[in-house]
Amino acid sequence: MSGNCHAVVVGPGLLFVVSGPSGAGKDTLVDALRNRIPRLRYSVSATTRPARAGERDGEAYFFVSREEFERRIATNAFLEYREYNGYLYGTPRDFVERTLTDGYDLIVKPEVNGALSIKSAFPDAVLIFLLPDKFSHLRGRLLERRTETIEEIARRLEIAHVEMNHIRSFDYIVINEQRRQAQAVDDLEAITRAERFRIHRWGDDSIKELEHS
Repeated sequence: MSGNCHAVVVGPGLLFVVSGPSGAGKDTLVDALRNRIPRLRYSVSATTRPARAGERDGEAYFFVSREEFERRIATNAFLEYREYNGYLYGTPRDFVERTLTDGYDLIVKPEVNGALSIKSAFPDAVLIFLLPDKFSHLRGRLLERRTETIEEIARRLEIAHVEMNHIRSFDYIVINEQRRQAQAVDDLEAITRAERFRIHRWGDDSIKELEHS
C-alpha cells in the first residue's frame, strides 16, 4: 500500500521557507537537511553584502552590486526582496517557479519579512520559524562568527527582537538547542515529510485511485 501512496502523490513541488533571527542556525540546519533529502532543491538568494571568509559566489549567495540588484528589481526578477542591516537580499523568481513546476520540493531561507512576502506570493508555502532555545544564545553565536563589529551585532539583535513579533504568522516553530542540532534537523525533516501527506495536497483522482486499488 505504501508503494501506491508514493506513486499517486504527484503535482507541483512544495515550497519550504526557513527563517528566523540572524544567529539561529539556518545555514547549518538547512545544509544538514539537504544532505538527508537529496531531492530537496535549494534556492540561492542574491545579496549586495560582501562575501564573508569562505563564502563562494553561487553557493551561499549570488553576490552582486547594488546597481545590478536594482536593475533586477526593475525587471521583476525577484520573488521577494528586502533591505536588511544596510544590504539588499532577494529570492530569484525564475528558479523558484521553474523548480516547483518541475515537481521538486524547494527550500529557501530568507529573512523574516522576505518569508512573509513569499507567503503572499505562494499561499501554499510552508513557513518555519527557527529559534535557539534561549534568545541570549543569538549574541554568542554572532560573536563566534567573528565576521561583524560589535555595532553590527547589536543591530542584528535589535532586528531579531522585532522579528519575534511575527512568529504567529508562521506555520511551524523549530527550536535549535545548543549542542542538539541533530534534533532540530530531525524536526525539520519531520515537517517536510508530514506536509507531503496532508489531505489537501491529494487531488480527487489520487483519492479515487486509492479507493479502487
